[in-house]
Amino acid sequence: MADAKLSAAFLPAHATPLDSGHPMAKPGYGKRAAPDELPRTAHDFAHLPPREAAIAAYIDRLPNGADISVKTLAKNLMYGQCALRTALNNLQQAGHLRRGREKLTADSGGSQWITRTWFTRTARDDDWWASFTRGDAPQEPHKPPPTRSRAHILLAALGRTAPALSLSQADCATLAPLLTPWFERGATDEYVRQALTSGLPTPVHSPAALLRTRLRDKLPPEPEAAPARPPLRILECADCGVPGPPEVLPGGFCRACRGERAPVHTRTPLPAAAVHHRAAEIRAAMYQQRQEHQERAPV
Repeated sequence: MADAKLSAAFLPAHATPLDSGHPMAKPGYGKRAAPDELPRTAHDFAHLPPREAAIAAYIDRLPNGADISVKTLAKNLMYGQCALRTALNNLQQAGHLRRGREKLTADSGGSQWITRTWFTRTARDDDWWASFTRGDAPQEPHKPPPTRSRAHILLAALGRTAPALSLSQADCATLAPLLTPWFERGATDEYVRQALTSGLPTPVHSPAALLRTRLRDKLPPEPEAAPARPPLRILECADCGVPGPPEVLPGGFCRACRGERAPVHTRTPLPAAAVHHRAAEIRAAMYQQRQEHQERAPV
């Protein structure tokens, strides 16, 4: 059993995802992969010490919702809880992990704050995590695009449903951009397929020309939807758990846990002339109040 855990911990980062029966957390908790990670490679964690690299590679291959608490990781890896706690803090400082909470809103209108542990194989700096908490994290540059788009695949498959609409590679590449507004307006693949293949004329002389016309003329209307609200997220200190904005938690740690003293704010005393002026205003107001009270008193 120990040998199996050791082998799992030191699998390379690009290995096949684990199927080791690692326990899942309660619904809504556990690991959450940060968005826009770069594709997995054999060198994702080469900048980390061996222990941290092994633990990061293990967590990276776990699915969303997996229990990555210190106690659970200690049962599935060769490290003790103290070593794992230190390693997770190091992963946080290296930009691979953040702990915090996220506000979820149910369809019924209710909401609740859920504990989150976000993990990313692509190391992020504090500015990225600050953007992430606001719901506008920038995408990673140079992300390789898929070899064939969803639109290209759908168009290429039309010939299996309606042989008269068989297209060439060049036709698919030319027509694919015309499907983008369909998908942006919520059209499903089946909806598009029905719109393009139903009621075909006989014969179809030019499938590409026919589909170009239908893609233009049958474009569905834009749905009326409320603007999407960015998620509400806050980060927490890895040591003491105190919540706060990302600006006061660089590296995921608060000022006290980093061993820094809070700045001392001293008040500048008022000049003597300003004190005398303010005292005179107060005395004048009190005298005026006393005079008004005497004028209202019964004779």
